[in-house]
Amino acid sequence: MSILQTLTSITKRSNKRLGRGYGSGKGGHTVGRGQKGQKSRRGSKIPLWFEGGQLPGVKKYPMIRGKGRFKVLKAIATITLTDLERLPTSEVTLETLKLHKVIEPAFKKAKIIRTGNLTKKVNIKGIPASAQARQAIEKLGGSVE
Repeated sequence: MSILQTLTSITKRSNKRLGRGYGSGKGGHTVGRGQKGQKSRRGSKIPLWFEGGQLPGVKKYPMIRGKGRFKVLKAIATITLTDLERLPTSEVTLETLKLHKVIEPAFKKAKIIRTGNLTKKVNIKGIPASAQARQAIEKLGGSVE
């Protein structure tokens, strides 16, 4: 490999300007926009929700709109015993799970289920656990509060 290939580029080529004739470097006439239609016209900025003039979905389903529409999503996070095994700490709360990125910060509640294996002592505070998960944690000397 030559030393010329390792050098960084110091020149910057400007973007090709659309719709400025043949001398712009892109070419004239349709200039890469296709032939006809709303997107080929100058100044066309179509909103994301625009559906070609038919009644948009935003107006079709008014009950979906509003501030409470995301409350149903991600109601309770499920945490397995394998997730608890990977944690570097022995004290587990909802904040430590978010800190170590076991669950996403959007979750307000979580529950521990018995999936996988646990080999270390873990103390859990403020997170409910299923009956079998509680048994597995207390068998190793941990606690669920």
